[in-house]
Amino acid sequence: MGITETIAGFGTQVIASIGYAGVFLLMVAESMVLPVPSEAVMPFAGFAVAEATLSWAGVIASATLGSIAGSLIGYAIGRFGGRPFLVRFGKYLLLDETDLAATDRFFKRRGGVTILVCRFIPVVRHLISIPAGMGAMRLAPFSFFTILGAGLWNSFLCWCGFALRSNWTSVMRYSHWIDIAVVVALAGLVILYVARHLLRRRKRGG
Repeated sequence: MGITETIAGFGTQVIASIGYAGVFLLMVAESMVLPVPSEAVMPFAGFAVAEATLSWAGVIASATLGSIAGSLIGYAIGRFGGRPFLVRFGKYLLLDETDLAATDRFFKRRGGVTILVCRFIPVVRHLISIPAGMGAMRLAPFSFFTILGAGLWNSFLCWCGFALRSNWTSVMRYSHWIDIAVVVALAGLVILYVARHLLRRRKRGG
């Protein structure tokens, strides 16, 4: 059983047990760095809608509220804890004040679009709130684009579960490919990140 399939099994048990509260808590967890992918659990909420045990409005509202609550927690972590941590320990992660300044500029100019787009990208959506907080992105646009992106994404996944109905579990047969893709993508990003920073330091030394 793959990681995604295991998480999906856990998520379905939570939703089946406590309904809307389960949807809310799972989306809080997903949006505050914890490894709970919405694509592994939200389709079951759609299946519950198809079975008339949950309603469309209740599921979408619970999921969206959970997403913004978790994202605000991640934002607060970045805003009040991330920057002091990186100022002190950033050198061990190949980060310096130049990187922090670049993060500030980026989120001031393109924060809204970034938050919106990242809500549709696996793994990235778990983490994006922290750099947004570190970059001191204004809270109003952060909240607006988080609610918009999360609302659209959660609604789509819920619709998928509704459309598939009892066959929704067949998607999990291919979940191991999601696991492999995520691991490969993360490994590639880490290698690219380290290589970029080492090259920059070498140029500075030269």
